[in-house]
Amino acid sequence: MTFRVKKLDIFIAKQFGLLFFATFFICQFVLMMQFLWRYVDELIGKGLSLEIMAQFFWYMGLMLMPQAFPLAILLSSLIAFGNLGESSELTAIKSAGISLMQAFRSLIVISIAIACISFYFQEVVGPKAFVSFRQLLISMKQKNPEVEIPEGIFYDGIPGSNLYVQKKNLDTGTLYGIMIYRMNGSYDDAAIILADSGHIQATAEKKHLLLTLYSGEWFENMQQSGINVNANVPYRRETFSTKRILLDFDGDFNMVEMGGISTDARAKGMGKILHDLDSIREFNDSVGHRFYDEARFGSLRRPMLEKKDSAKAVKEGKSDKLDIDSVYLKLSGEQKQQVVRVASNDAQSAMTEMEYKVDYSKALNREERAHQMEAINKVTLSLSCLIFFFIGAPLGAIIRKGGLGIPVIISVLVFIIFYILDNTGMKMARDDNWTVWFGKLLATAVLTPIAVFFTYKANNDSVVFNIDLYKQILSRMLGLRSKRNIARKEVIINEPKYLTDAEMLKNVGLEVAMYTEVHKLLRWPNPIKVFFRPGDDHDIEHLNNVLEVAIEDLSYTRDRYVLMKLNQYPIIATHAHTRPFQRKWLNIITGLFLPTGLFFYFRMIRFRIRLYRDLQHILRINAKLIPRVIELGDVQAEGEVMIVED
Repeated sequence: MTFRVKKLDIFIAKQFGLLFFATFFICQFVLMMQFLWRYVDELIGKGLSLEIMAQFFWYMGLMLMPQAFPLAILLSSLIAFGNLGESSELTAIKSAGISLMQAFRSLIVISIAIACISFYFQEVVGPKAFVSFRQLLISMKQKNPEVEIPEGIFYDGIPGSNLYVQKKNLDTGTLYGIMIYRMNGSYDDAAIILADSGHIQATAEKKHLLLTLYSGEWFENMQQSGINVNANVPYRRETFSTKRILLDFDGDFNMVEMGGISTDARAKGMGKILHDLDSIREFNDSVGHRFYDEARFGSLRRPMLEKKDSAKAVKEGKSDKLDIDSVYLKLSGEQKQQVVRVASNDAQSAMTEMEYKVDYSKALNREERAHQMEAINKVTLSLSCLIFFFIGAPLGAIIRKGGLGIPVIISVLVFIIFYILDNTGMKMARDDNWTVWFGKLLATAVLTPIAVFFTYKANNDSVVFNIDLYKQILSRMLGLRSKRNIARKEVIINEPKYLTDAEMLKNVGLEVAMYTEVHKLLRWPNPIKVFFRPGDDHDIEHLNNVLEVAIEDLSYTRDRYVLMKLNQYPIIATHAHTRPFQRKWLNIITGLFLPTGLFFYFRMIRFRIRLYRDLQHILRINAKLIPRVIELGDVQAEGEVMIVED
């Protein structure tokens, strides 16, 4: 037995392995194409060599491999066990006494190994690939900047100049609403150039940019360094119809320095992140304390008045105590304007300083959260390999459909749910709307119970995707009626006991008449009795049992009229007219929660009206069916007498 299980492990591992490698490359390709659309503008029209393009896709692939692992495991495990179930091999495995968890054993080990590989990629390979990818991407952006210049914001990719373009035509390369700030030394002697339109292109040697401007003006302060600011300084203003400006710029592809890329959380391993988090928190705390002290004792607080200032203010205000309003009212009109102007400037400066500190504090807090999210992401993304396996493999065993049809649809749906939850949690945590732990663990917390549920159901051969079962539950909840379907039997061994059945139907009719007289079904029931007291209706249960016995015996008849009338008998709901559930605690919970309590209360009233109509319908059918049954019983009795005489 042990040897057979080992052979089975090898067999299932081979089935899974081949599918995993195939689905991994498919998932990797899909993720890379989706990721490529974000940077397609950096690739088009740049004249990049094949070597640069190969590096771009290589680093992109290394970064996306940890994301492709879970999706590939989900799809391959679902297809593998779907194929085993579709070919009845899974049934043979279970019939041999091997549980589903034993069949999962080899793949669990493989999934753990893949999770470790995923963590290794995120810890070692991923950070290096991210740094190289960002270096490459920034270098690509700086090549041929005429394609990269955005609309509506200042572009500082050209050394010594800031370029603003209101609108650009990508087909002709024409730029509209151009504004250029050229820094010759400091902001005091910057040149400002305005133009209605223009073109920009790189020179042949890729060392300069030729900027051709149309219908514009040139403003420039000719102040030199070291000249007194108050002295008269030459000022230049030029109006032009066409102007060509040569800007220094190296348009060849040059790899930029790492700079601030290495400080990004995605460029660090787990150990580096945890180490830097302490430094970041310590720095953030020191900045927070400093801002607090400045707000308490610094410029944001009203300046403290010394004793001589207070005495002077009291004297000028001709009052026994310091009163700012009285001092202000004693001032002349010009002095009042000056005081208001100074106070307004101070308030504006304080507000500007406060806004700057708020933005700076948010940036520091965001950097700390980014490091926390990246550390958690390394664990959750690796753990998702196991979670996706325990979703895909049980689903394949339950659905028992192989190939690329239903498994692909289910895999895409599960991954979409994971992607939406993970990205929503990430964005909410990044913007400090949720805590970092809650945001990053949201997808894992939602999918883990689903994986446990599917694994439990598959291991116990429970019904999960039986549509008829869910239809039946929904019909019971909404009170939808089901009809009888009694067909004529092809072979009848024993004839019905017609006279006995007729007597049973008569008794049912008498019980129905007594029941409707005693139980006022058209009255509204007491809610206290409905939800908080036991209320089984044994009378209707007995009545229904007698009716079903008679119908079951008469279903073996050859008479078409009897069969037609039997199908007209309603199927009676014996409990729904008394209380929502048979369990007492469920009724109490339902009654305490008002919305569900109202729903089930009105549902129960509907079932009471339905039961009243069903009972009246039974009486009408009995009136037509009992004479026919008695007639068939008499014929049956005469036949039995003739057989006895013979």
